Amino acid sequence: MRTTPSRLDALASRSGTWLARSSRGDEAHTAGVVADAFDPIAWRDTLAQSAGLRELAAELAERHDHAADLLGDVFLAAYKAAPQVRQPAEMRPSHLVNHQVISALMESPRFAELRRETAGDPYAAALAVLAQASELRLLLDRVKDAQARAEQAHGAEQDAVRAAAAVSRALRQTAEASDDGDGDDGDDGAVERAIEAAETADSAARQAAHAAAQALAAAAPGVRSAARNAAAKAARAVRQEAELMRAWGVGPGELERMPYDERARLAERLRTSRLAQWAELIGRFRQMASGERARKVEHATGELVGVTLGDDLSRVVPSELVALGLPELRAVFAARYAAGELMLYDSRGEQTTGRGAVVACVDTSHSMYVEGPGGVSREAWAKACALALLDQARRAKRDFVGILFSSADRHHVVRFPADRPAGIADVLDFAESFLGGGTSYQTPLSVAGDLLAEEFADTGRARGDIVLITDDECDVTEEWMRGWQDVRRRLGFRVFGVAIGAPRATETGSALDALCDNLRAVDDLTDVHAAADLFRVI
Repeated sequence: MRTTPSRLDALASRSGTWLARSSRGDEAHTAGVVADAFDPIAWRDTLAQSAGLRELAAELAERHDHAADLLGDVFLAAYKAAPQVRQPAEMRPSHLVNHQVISALMESPRFAELRRETAGDPYAAALAVLAQASELRLLLDRVKDAQARAEQAHGAEQDAVRAAAAVSRALRQTAEASDDGDGDDGDDGAVERAIEAAETADSAARQAAHAAAQALAAAAPGVRSAARNAAAKAARAVRQEAELMRAWGVGPGELERMPYDERARLAERLRTSRLAQWAELIGRFRQMASGERARKVEHATGELVGVTLGDDLSRVVPSELVALGLPELRAVFAARYAAGELMLYDSRGEQTTGRGAVVACVDTSHSMYVEGPGGVSREAWAKACALALLDQARRAKRDFVGILFSSADRHHVVRFPADRPAGIADVLDFAESFLGGGTSYQTPLSVAGDLLAEEFADTGRARGDIVLITDDECDVTEEWMRGWQDVRRRLGFRVFGVAIGAPRATETGSALDALCDNLRAVDDLTDVHAAADLFRVI
């Protein structure tokens, strides 16, 4: 029997729900974080460069079928400038666990702190993902039941979509048969059976979705707890690495330009070598030196010690200024000013005079390995001070030279010209080098004097600064001392001495006392302020 147009319209109206549902499966998302066209590229590039991420993805894939999608969400949540999470209804049922995890992470109070270090930085975002590895393993173990329910809901949803597509096909075939004039009641029956099958599949999908929702709700407290721990751990790891880099003078701009592999190797080197033990001390030295620079005032008056005569209007005593208020005394004031006979406050204080290179001579004899409170070694203290002097020289656009020394025949020179960036590789080479052996002042000071003489010959710059950092007392010959004094008079450089744990070296009449214009002793290796005056006058 032919299907009439009215009957066909009734079937089409009844089939409307299923016609719409047949295309819904293509609209669901597998990514919980909304991404633009470039975000997945950043994730794929970072994954390709990071062996750690690839190993983590392979491991988690054994626990979770959609681990790669989850790690991509965690990465983009840390990497994007303003990450947004999709609505649950937009997600495939199989990925609702991922959605719950990433939502809990981004709602964590520590996540905002984390993103201050990771936004726009793919390396830092990858580090954040890796730092959460243990918590992600624990979390995925906790949601196994919810994930199984979600997979069942996804399967039931797919069945419902296929059943809806069958309704669409049956209706189209019935319509085509009706147009050809050879339709019969069997065509109506095919559509009816397809609709009944779709209704059954839809009911099963709804039940499966409800069961999945209950499982997800049951898992939610555990997911939130694990997410809080994961975000806190990631924030701590990223912050510690950022602080480590800052302590060693590696700025954000330099890190952004550094290839991923090179940056990863640098971080590993700083975390795992003995340099890691020095990071806090180096950071404190640099902070102290920066503070001392901020306190510097050009032509500072220093300590007031009396009254003198002169023409420096910035130091005129108030009683002299009274004359300017009386017309009949202004001419007297002008005459005294011209003659340099105004009463001025007299002051005493060190003035910054260095213009040539800053040369740090650092003792690396065997005794420098000795550790003090907090596990800080004499070597660490000396090199942290030297690196802060490097910063000081660069701020003043002065060359810096590090001379590591021990016995008379052993020294190592590392140059940092003012007109070139101080590469982190050279900084680490300077920091890690250790010669061992005894102690000789003559060798490093002679090399330092030669370098300053070379600088004067090439550029005309004199008045350099030499800082001798040592933990030992040794003699110098009279002949060498006479030559040394001649060089000092000719080049006008200053010599600062720092004696670490060597009280005898700072006694009056010691060799170190005779060599230095300014000498101080360091007994507490945790005290970076023992060298504060160096950074006020260098």
